[in-house]
Amino acid sequence: MKLKLISSLFFLFIQFAAFADANIIKGKVVDAKTNETLIGAVVSVPDLHISVATSANGEFVLRSVPSTGKYVVQVQYVSYKTITQTVDFASATPLLFAMQASVVEAHEVVITGTPITAGSRSNSTSATVVGKEQLQGSSTNLIDALARQVPGFSQITTSQAISKPVIRGLSYNRVVTLNDGVKQQGQQFGDEHGIEIDQFQAERVEVLRGAASLMYGSDALGGVINIIDPPSPAEGTVKGEVLSNYSTNSGLINTSLMLTGNENGFVWRGRGTYQNAHSYNTPAGYFQNSGFNQTDVNGMLGVNKAWGYSHLNFSYFKTNIGFFDAEPGDNLYSNTTSRTLDYPKQDIRHYKLAWNNNFIFGGSSLKLDLGFQKNQRRELEDNPSPVLFFDLNTYSLDAKYYMHEFDGWHPVIGLSASLGHSVNKGVELLVPAYDEYSTGAFGYIKKVWDKNTFSAGLRVDYIQNKGKQQFVDGEEVFTGFDNKFGNLSGALGYTHAFNDALSFKANAGTAFRAPNPAELGSNGVHEGTNRYEIGNGSLAPERSYQADATLEYGSGFVTGSFGIYENYIHNYIYASNTNNEQITVIDPTTNQPRSYDAYRYGQVNANLYGFEGNLTLHPVAFLHFENTFSYTRAQNESFDRPLPLIPAGVLHNTLRFEPKVKGLSDFYLSAGIDNYFKQTRIDATFETPADGYTLLNAGVGATFKLGAQPLKIYVSGNNLTNKRYYDALSRLRPGRYSQEDPTFGVYNPGRNITFGFYLPFGTK
Repeated sequence: MKLKLISSLFFLFIQFAAFADANIIKGKVVDAKTNETLIGAVVSVPDLHISVATSANGEFVLRSVPSTGKYVVQVQYVSYKTITQTVDFASATPLLFAMQASVVEAHEVVITGTPITAGSRSNSTSATVVGKEQLQGSSTNLIDALARQVPGFSQITTSQAISKPVIRGLSYNRVVTLNDGVKQQGQQFGDEHGIEIDQFQAERVEVLRGAASLMYGSDALGGVINIIDPPSPAEGTVKGEVLSNYSTNSGLINTSLMLTGNENGFVWRGRGTYQNAHSYNTPAGYFQNSGFNQTDVNGMLGVNKAWGYSHLNFSYFKTNIGFFDAEPGDNLYSNTTSRTLDYPKQDIRHYKLAWNNNFIFGGSSLKLDLGFQKNQRRELEDNPSPVLFFDLNTYSLDAKYYMHEFDGWHPVIGLSASLGHSVNKGVELLVPAYDEYSTGAFGYIKKVWDKNTFSAGLRVDYIQNKGKQQFVDGEEVFTGFDNKFGNLSGALGYTHAFNDALSFKANAGTAFRAPNPAELGSNGVHEGTNRYEIGNGSLAPERSYQADATLEYGSGFVTGSFGIYENYIHNYIYASNTNNEQITVIDPTTNQPRSYDAYRYGQVNANLYGFEGNLTLHPVAFLHFENTFSYTRAQNESFDRPLPLIPAGVLHNTLRFEPKVKGLSDFYLSAGIDNYFKQTRIDATFETPADGYTLLNAGVGATFKLGAQPLKIYVSGNNLTNKRYYDALSRLRPGRYSQEDPTFGVYNPGRNITFGFYLPFGTK
């Protein structure tokens, strides 16, 4: 009955929206100083998922767009300052965008992952946008690529294939990953569980720092990673790209092919990606069985019309990851470069359907996102039959209604709901089978006047977690639980543009995170961490109180930002080993007893604060000196000691030289130094201090012409001095879960050279 009701409402919206009048928006892009037309400038409307390029005379046409309403339009062109402008589509006057030549192309960018799409200068959320080219380098996964680009962002790593995002010291279920408008659900509680998304499918990624619970509910305590797929091309065109690279350290081969088209508003896209790597090389040798292979297929079918758009996105992600089940004293390294994975290993599969819709009603609109995900995580010990097998199905709904703007006020109301159903299909048990229900609603309003914006919002949530009782051989393994959590969140934001170069933004608010089923009901050996985890069914939700402020500057030869933040979290949840407690179990593969440190979930009050920023100097137009920095200090206030798994302070410096070379475009030479400082503020119950280190990097690249098609070729090098080091957040470093033998640890990757190319193409 519920499905029938939802279907009826959906088709009613389509029929009503179908009466929307089709409209054509025309315009031109020119040089602001010379008035010369700019050929190939990209004009996009993010809220409509469309993009066109200017013709030989600098003109563009946006077809089948709404005849009413105001939309943010972004115009981009190489060596020119990006334009972000709100346009009234009801106006019949052709648009004229006059672009200013600048060594800084994207000081002002569009942010879509907040309640209302807007330029970064009028958006109070601290955000960094990472483009497609920045995701194509020598990284091994999406999170690894972002960690090298975004201040305040780092990663918890397990070998080369698994990276968990960390934003301002918060990770696991405190960071939301969003793709196709749907929250990624895939066992985020686990240390060795990565993000099941193809790093090459993104057109760009927005990293929102700070609480985003107002829009996304529980789990968005630390921030949001919003992955945005390519927009639909202009009507009557087919576009595509092929890219590939090879890395010497682990023999990593990346290959990805994409095609997309638009025929009279019927749009489609398909992509296939394959990655394969053998064990990675450290200065001490190849770390045993650390290779991986990964296959991803994703695509979209939909329509773009005057009434809005409706897109069905689908993806299949499969990865196999090798592990070395080492004991203290084992030889960790070998000289083998075989691409055949030995046991133990992981077999991870993620299936997803996302139905994204935007229905436009005059000056109002309704965005509706429906999602289904199946996440299957198998851990194999010594044969193809998994000993541990999580199978999670998640259904989700997210709706936002944007009311008609009046006198500078922009109101939005939203509703979300999800249902998660997880079962255990393996012989080893860690987390009970569970059902998770959540519903939430929010109201948000934004006021724009002069050079100021003010925003405020409230959200209410209800979450229920039901863990199922389970017996094995007559012995109770899981007692079961039924927890209900309610919450009220609020947020305030303010921005002020002093002039075209200087702006200020600030936020304050409260947010929450409900305990996840692993924290509530774990009772078993977590093989990836070599510890016995015990949940706590009486955990209360985390409550966050945080504020941040950022000053941004961008003009001429200097651009940069500096921000400070503080986040006090009441009832912060984490697992710890107290009194050196150990539990002995019978290993199912050897039938021998084995002892593990026992980690019990508990709660403390925590305070995290720090600063982050970037500074880029352009002494001359062809020289760029780029710098990013961040530092987080985190304290366990209840026991007066540091929190665990907090990144060390880091300073990235890159000098980029872009001379004009005849016959080439976008030629560059770069050299960089990554400075990671000591991390002595550690939780001594299972961490040891991490030394600081410095890495030397370099790169060179250029774009050639193959007829009318550009071909980008690049070479990049990381850790060129082949330095031995342990990253503070590497799960394989000494002292992490293995204090009984401080020599037990694996170095991070040594020298790595990556060779790659990128070839975009298109046709009418």
